[in-house]
Amino acid sequence: MLASQDSQPWTSDETVVAGGTVELQCQVKDHEDSSLQWSNPAQQTLYFGEKRALRDNRIQLVRSTPQELTISISNVALADEGEYTCSIFTMPVRTAKSLVTVLGIPQKPIISGYKSPLREKDHTTLYCQSSGSKPAAQLSWKKGEQELHGEPTRAQEDPNGKTFTVSSSVTFQVTREDDGAIIVCSVNHESLQGADRSTSQRIEVLYTPTAMIRPDPPHPREGQKLLLHCEGHGNPVPKQYLWEKEGSVPPLKMTQERALIFPFLNKSDSGTYGCTATSNMGSHKAYYTLNVNDPSPVPSSSSTYHAIIGGIVAFIVFLLLILLIFLGHYLIRHKGTYLTHEAKGSDDAPDADTAIINAEGGQSGGDDKKEYFI
Repeated sequence: MLASQDSQPWTSDETVVAGGTVELQCQVKDHEDSSLQWSNPAQQTLYFGEKRALRDNRIQLVRSTPQELTISISNVALADEGEYTCSIFTMPVRTAKSLVTVLGIPQKPIISGYKSPLREKDHTTLYCQSSGSKPAAQLSWKKGEQELHGEPTRAQEDPNGKTFTVSSSVTFQVTREDDGAIIVCSVNHESLQGADRSTSQRIEVLYTPTAMIRPDPPHPREGQKLLLHCEGHGNPVPKQYLWEKEGSVPPLKMTQERALIFPFLNKSDSGTYGCTATSNMGSHKAYYTLNVNDPSPVPSSSSTYHAIIGGIVAFIVFLLLILLIFLGHYLIRHKGTYLTHEAKGSDDAPDADTAIINAEGGQSGGDDKKEYFI
């Protein structure tokens, strides 16, 4: 019984992507002096031990020992799918099966249904299709980084009876923000092993213009030159600009230029101005209130000179004040300090306000003294 189990070969199922290479390994513990053999699903012998039996250069011997026979099949086709048999010709003959599954790689998807250009608030439907997948692939949609929820993927078997063609559609309403957006259809399939296989469609959306008035300079003053820029945006870009001033008839200017120019501002130019930007999709009007400020004061050269001189004088006065403060502190600390030098042998004490130093005359038995005042 143990000998029978040891003589039983074993192998494993394999999955390979079409065009790839698959290895088929067969092993046995006790070969009983017999060689291992590999056969294809049509029961054609591929290898018997080291001997090639089928003339197919895609099939190569990898390893042949009494306990193992391993072969490889390169450039695998969908037709290679099926059950391969490993046999050992003992009594009785023992076999093991290996199911080879070949994955069909889906083709690059194709997007259809786009009609250019679209108009703002239109609804559009796009279609995506990919063929050649096995098993059937799944399709997904994105607009930029945003996921779009399309219809569930539909699968239809191809004429070869092995692969599938899959399709999906997505419908959404476009806005002006979608102008220039990229719609992507991607195929998800195990054969791709995480690789990207997708197709993109850029869409164009026509929408009414917007406008905004920008002054240059931003804070206009009397006597200056002023430009009012009418910044129009849209698809298509506005080609005509109409300038008006409230209370003024007729309109100021009808032009293809965006700017209204004031060569020399006056107070009378103050007021509310309107700019209407127009394209073949419509028009939009923007407003700006102009308040002309008084002219900027221009400093004269003489006042600048006086300001510099005044600053220097102030700095000198500051230094003099610092010196006077230090001198005052010094005098306070030394006020009432006297130097007294007594003549030799005198016992008289010095007066608080007078220093006596060797004054002449005056006392009995006395020495000559001199008096100095400090």
